[in-house]
Amino acid sequence: MSLDPDAPAEPAPRFLLDIAGMCSGARWIPSPHHDERPEEARVELVVIHAISLPPGEFGGEAITDLFLGRLRTDAHPYFAQLAGVRVSAHFLVRRTGEVIQYVPCELRAWHAGASCWRGRERCNDFSVGIELEGTDDAPFTEAQYESLGGLAQALRERYGELDYAGHSDIAPGRKTDPGPGFDWARLQAALA
Repeated sequence: MSLDPDAPAEPAPRFLLDIAGMCSGARWIPSPHHDERPEEARVELVVIHAISLPPGEFGGEAITDLFLGRLRTDAHPYFAQLAGVRVSAHFLVRRTGEVIQYVPCELRAWHAGASCWRGRERCNDFSVGIELEGTDDAPFTEAQYESLGGLAQALRERYGELDYAGHSDIAPGRKTDPGPGFDWARLQAALA
């Protein structure tokens, strides 16, 4: 990425999804927290999340440890409430723009919880979950938007036009992420 403000914008990172929903350009770390989608389900929705563990701290391996079921709950006071939680997402976009894939897109990751989108419950059945390393009240990084744009393009190439929603949109009152600082217009521009 150029640091020159007058340099032309660099294109979004190029990602490709294969028939199993595996993403080239992403680091693969398989999570055991997934299962098969219902037979009739197809990917129609992308859910944008924000996560940091501990809250407000970036970097480290706590998010991956959570998604792999190996988070040491005694490593930080906040982690005690996560004991026994079985959760995952298809992707994590780190603050640096690195993309990690935990679950193939053809399988159901456990990211949405109790949820509803346009009258349909159980959003995990028909969605892909993308976690952005961040919080509801801090801006996301340029590198994250670039990688997210590249992922969004790859998802469209594989699955066609998709809906995009925040976790707060599918679980209002229960979830607040990705928060008011997420730039939805920027995501739409990446898809234009």
